[in-house]
Order: sequence, then C-alpha cells, then structure tokens
Amino acid sequence: MNQRRFVILLLAALIAISGALFLASQRNLPRDTRGAPLLPGLGAELESVTGITLRKGAATVSLQRSADHWTVAERSGYPADVAKLRKLLLSLGDATVVEEKTSDPAKYALIGVEDVSAAGSTGTEITVIANDGKHPLIVGKPSGDGSFVRRSGEAASYLIKPALSAEAEPRYWIDALLLDVATSAIQKIAVTPPTGPPYAIHRLASGADNFALDAVPPGRSALDPRSVGPSPLAYGGLTADDVAPAAGIGFGPTTATLTLTDGDVITLRGAVSGDKHWLEVKTTKNAALDAKTQGRAFEIAAYRYDAIFRPLEQLLQPKPDKSKPKESNPPKATPLQSKAAGTR
Repeated sequence: MNQRRFVILLLAALIAISGALFLASQRNLPRDTRGAPLLPGLGAELESVTGITLRKGAATVSLQRSADHWTVAERSGYPADVAKLRKLLLSLGDATVVEEKTSDPAKYALIGVEDVSAAGSTGTEITVIANDGKHPLIVGKPSGDGSFVRRSGEAASYLIKPALSAEAEPRYWIDALLLDVATSAIQKIAVTPPTGPPYAIHRLASGADNFALDAVPPGRSALDPRSVGPSPLAYGGLTADDVAPAAGIGFGPTTATLTLTDGDVITLRGAVSGDKHWLEVKTTKNAALDAKTQGRAFEIAAYRYDAIFRPLEQLLQPKPDKSKPKESNPPKATPLQSKAAGTR
C-alpha cells in the first residue's frame, strides 16, 4: 500500500468516526419541540374525523359521526352536542407544544399522563379517528392555561396550549336541549300531578300570558291569572341531564298535556326513581322532536319537574286558617275607667 492510498483511507476513517460521534451526540441532545403541533396534520383534517373515544377509569364514551350527524354510542345513538365536539376538535387541532416534560414512566403520575388502564390513573385517553388513522393521546393535569399530555405509545410528555377539557362520562356529551316552548305559544295545559286531583288551565284571550283555572273547586278561589299560568321554568329552555330507554322507567299516570297555538299537542309523562326525575316526550306535529325522543326517557332537574307537574293546591288561594281563634269585641269601658281616662 503506497503512502497516498494510506492517507486517503485514514482520512475516510476519521470522517466516518467523526460522523458517528456527531450523530451520537445529537441523539443525546434534548429535542426542541417548542411550537410543534401536538397532532401534526389534524388541524387541516378536522372534517375527515369520523369518531372520538374518551376513556377515564371505568367511564368510556364513543362519539360517532355518520354523514353530518354525531351520536353518543353509549346512549343508544342519541344525538351528541355538536358545539362541545367542535370545541374539543378545534382545541386538539390548535394544540402546540410549549415544552417537553418527563420521559420517565416513574414520573408520569406526577402530571397525570400514566397509562389510563393503570390503577389509580387520573388522566383521560382521547383517541381521534380520522381518514389518516387513529390519533391517541393521554390528557393529564392542567397547568395554567395549558395541559400536560403524552401521545399514547411514546415516552415523551409535553406541556401544551390551549388546555384540553376531556370528559369521559356519556351524559356530558348528549344534546341537552329537550324543549323550548314559550308561554305565549301555549293555549291549554291539562295536568295529572303526582298527588292531588287533575286539573286544566286555559289562556284568557284578554291578556298576554294570563290563564284561568277550569272547574275551580267549590268554596275555593283561584290565584290571579298570571300566577295560574305556567312558570317560564316549566317549558322554556328545558334541558336533559341524561337519557335512557323509556322501557326501563316506571312511568305512571303523571302527565302534562300542552295544546299549542299551532295545533301541536305535546304530552309529557313523568316518573320519579330514587333521586332522579324522568320525563317522556311525545308530540303530534313536530316530526324532528318526535324522532329524537321516541322510546327515550330524559332525566331533568327536580325543580323543573316540579314546575311542570304543579299540584292543584298551588293554583288556589290559601284556605283560611281555622286554628286561629276569632278576635272577640273589646270589653266596654266601665264608668270609672271612662272618668279616669278623661282626667288624663
């Protein structure tokens, strides 16, 4: 081997060794991920998302998209709250890395990004399903206006912005709005309350939202026309806390039937089970509402339930309290008392 060839081989070896040392040193340097998208490409592909699954502890919810409709699988395909879904998807698409955090599994629990199947885990796993596949990640504890996260299957965890709100209870994701009937749209209401006799009220033509009680019981008087009318809390903006199959609820005779100005008749049946108040809704003309509510029961707040099924006694003037003794006439003053009073 001549000297020139030896020098060339020596230089090549030195270059190879230097390159290997450089690559090794780069692998040991911390990666600068600041500003990088949490889920690359998702922001431009939000319209291709076909499903979202959230899992935390024993709670799981699967949100599924079919055409332009989102439904909650755990609630028998009941419509999902599109506004909440859109907020979550936009937050995921906009999420960027503020800084990289721990890659040590022993420290995951400190920021809530441990595997959600581990005992005592506090994070929520979100899996976004789109045309390009699945995007799973674990959302941990909040931090300021951000959240700690870890992409499932990866060691590194991150602090990201904006903060992600991840709720895995199915009831959180249902389309909560059930009824929104203005008092001005009601002509008549017939009620069979949980206790007491049935009754009916009808609108008075003479005044806005003034109602009269049909068949006032003998010896009693009804409240004023505005008080007889339904509370705005009864049928306006009525929301459901949860939904379940109606067949599993023991509905009895408790009903409220509304006749509206447009000819629609809405029938509400009520039932109380433990501390839960349930409502079944049927309508004669609103096809969209009927399709949404058919075969389903809706849990509503107790105060809304009570406003719908008011007992008759709440529409009547209070009975006189017979337990109070009547005031007797004051005794007449004696002549001596009268004389004494005159000398004062």
